[in-house]
Amino acid sequence: MQVSLTLKSRNAKTGDIPVSTTTAESCPAGCVFKGNGCYAESGPLAIWWRKVTNEQAGGTWVDFIAAVANLPAGILWRHNQAGDLPGNKITIDSGAVAKLVVANAGKRGFTYTHYDALQNASNRATIANANAAGFTINLSANNLDHADKLAALAIGPVVVVLPADAGSDKRETPAGRTVITCPATYRDDVTCKSCGLCAVRDRKVIVGFPAHGASKRKASALAA
Repeated sequence: MQVSLTLKSRNAKTGDIPVSTTTAESCPAGCVFKGNGCYAESGPLAIWWRKVTNEQAGGTWVDFIAAVANLPAGILWRHNQAGDLPGNKITIDSGAVAKLVVANAGKRGFTYTHYDALQNASNRATIANANAAGFTINLSANNLDHADKLAALAIGPVVVVLPADAGSDKRETPAGRTVITCPATYRDDVTCKSCGLCAVRDRKVIVGFPAHGASKRKASALAA
């Protein structure tokens, strides 16, 4: 698995925290946004993602784990600005994730996954164990109904894609769970570095991300 760790992101929304990029081969088969509205498939990030996928940048999972272990204690960092967890497109590689959890000890790593947790018990266990051990894995929902189903699993925090025209107002899922829009998407003075909400494992709110990127209309339609 090819993966790259950038020690200081130049993304204005992220802030200058470490971010990783994992080969597109890591994306699970069931992700509805793959080739259908994924924000990482266009723009500058897509160029870098292709380099990592084509093994023109980055290194092995072993190299990546060593780099994470060397990050300063207490640092906030984001795993996968593009890509997903190691696995076979159906089931997450629990052993590989366990090594990441160990490397992250004492740090504030967080990520998101579109791997199926509703039907796949192994994925549920891997995600739950990682969150319990201190590495935050957000379950990525396609829409508000899906977000309710993922939140009901109680194995980790949940994020959701919102329609592109979603504003900053709070909203609720069909089951009444509170959804707040990522503040970095509508405020210039907020970044992942200054916010850190997605790294909070026991938060009560679902974080929403309005569809964005060149194919945001496709993603927005799915979110709606």
